[in-house]
Amino acid sequence: MNEFFDSTQKRRFTNALIVATILLATFLGAATLNAIKQNSYIGKGVYPSNVIAISGTGEVYAVPDIASFSFSVIEEGKTVKDAQDKATKKINSTIDAIKAFGIDEKDIKTTGYSSYPKYEYTGSACINGYCPPGRQILTGYEVSQSITVKVRKTDIAGDILTKVGELGASNISGLDFVVDDIESVKAQAREKAVADAKAKAKVLAKTLGVRLNKVVNFYESGDYPTPIYYAKDSMMGAGGVTMNASAPVSPSLPTGENKVVSNVTITYEVE
Repeated sequence: MNEFFDSTQKRRFTNALIVATILLATFLGAATLNAIKQNSYIGKGVYPSNVIAISGTGEVYAVPDIASFSFSVIEEGKTVKDAQDKATKKINSTIDAIKAFGIDEKDIKTTGYSSYPKYEYTGSACINGYCPPGRQILTGYEVSQSITVKVRKTDIAGDILTKVGELGASNISGLDFVVDDIESVKAQAREKAVADAKAKAKVLAKTLGVRLNKVVNFYESGDYPTPIYYAKDSMMGAGGVTMNASAPVSPSLPTGENKVVSNVTITYEVE
């Protein structure tokens, strides 16, 4: 019997030792894995202490290839329908004339439409020092429609403005010359700015006796396109073509150039 109990106790002790060994191995494995993970993050997210920051500037000049302007048509009538009919007739004839210049319908956009009543204020004659209050009398309605036009051939923008004015449009304004693919121009300016900063960084590193390592920060700011105007020979009074004095004269609209500027700052880690 004693030998039976001794063997049983030995087996239990052996099994307990095996279980304890497995648990200890599991604990040590988890601790080791956690330590490895922590070590893998050492140094990351820590900003280097030895750095230099260099600024660069890039400028690109682009000739605008799109002109944009807006105009309004305002009509009055005894009723809303009368005013709308008059405004619609004038708008349609103006848009047809614009399309005759080759302007696509997608480049003609309504940006505003309004209709409101018009009143006149009338006063009453004073009697024995008493002046009765006046009253408003409805005299009709006014309808206004605003249109924005994008002209992809800038050399005909003046002719279109003249035609729109001939047809009775009002509030012709906001003529802007812009570059259609402005993002491409910005990218060119950015490339020049980065190249400028890199060249300066090499010179400065040589002067300081350090070696450029990796880029640790980059920042960019830019200026909106700035129009730079220049004279054209076609401008009146500058040797342009002589026109019939009785014929409508289209305004001279030099497009000039748009300047796009990119300013960048590159921060290098140095050794």
